Amino acid sequence: MQPRLFYCDHYEPDLPPGHRFPMAKYRLLRERLAITGLFDLHPAPLANASAIQIAHDAAYVRNFLTGQLDPAAMRRIGFPWSESLVQRTCASVGGTLAAAHQAVQSGWSGTLAGGTHHAFYDEGSGYCIFNDLVIAIKTLRAEGLIHRAAVIDLDVHQGDGTAAMLANDPLSYTLSVHGRHNFPFRKQQSRLDVELEDETADEEYLARVAEALPTVLAFAPDIVFYQSGVDALATDALGRLSITPTGMAARDQLVLESTRHLPLVITLGGGYSNPIELTVDAHTETFVLAAQLRGLMRSETR
Repeated sequence: MQPRLFYCDHYEPDLPPGHRFPMAKYRLLRERLAITGLFDLHPAPLANASAIQIAHDAAYVRNFLTGQLDPAAMRRIGFPWSESLVQRTCASVGGTLAAAHQAVQSGWSGTLAGGTHHAFYDEGSGYCIFNDLVIAIKTLRAEGLIHRAAVIDLDVHQGDGTAAMLANDPLSYTLSVHGRHNFPFRKQQSRLDVELEDETADEEYLARVAEALPTVLAFAPDIVFYQSGVDALATDALGRLSITPTGMAARDQLVLESTRHLPLVITLGGGYSNPIELTVDAHTETFVLAAQLRGLMRSETR
């Protein structure tokens, strides 16, 4: 059976010319993965307000969905408000929710969006509006499908919103491996933060990731969410690290092999390389490697 992934590029928000967010990467990634023939690709369903409010302030959710959010709050998010942005945001949450349910059922799944880890309980930040990771964890737990959950966040920017929203949740473990001097400049406290200096290269990066992953396994989660941002690449405009594509693939392999016996949800995250194809290449490698390794694992246990 092909792994099922969810995409939301069928909703594309209206952004002004020259906006720095690489919205095209979502469509390009879906097209690239479709060519491989490895995946069962499904459009993400739209999450409704009640689904989002399991983790977010009801007034914040309502004000965003209806276009009544304060302009200063929208500037902090980094996108202009539009109906198409609302649809895209709800699909991003819906894709992670669908992937989470699929992972519980079949072992792993993913969404070609999501990983919006800068979103807080009552505000957004850094291109993140609602925190799909926290929403999914709280939803699965409310449905009795999981007890303990872990987030492995390897985006180059700290998962500050996720850390803050789960700070008082003893049943959730948050690991963030990120650039010490990069955004957000006011860090939150994850369960484990691994901070890297500018220009960190493959050898040290992989050693630090490998050292941190056993702490996640020791927590004994029932499910793992992998925020697989690829903005640690040396080519990334916002990354400030010096990771090669080979190093990025080795990173993914460390995560995939260490979590091989656990339900796994892969979300995207940041990626701002120029040209954009370098970002798409790295995201593609993550999912193809997951399909290959999880496929091998299934055959080995038959």
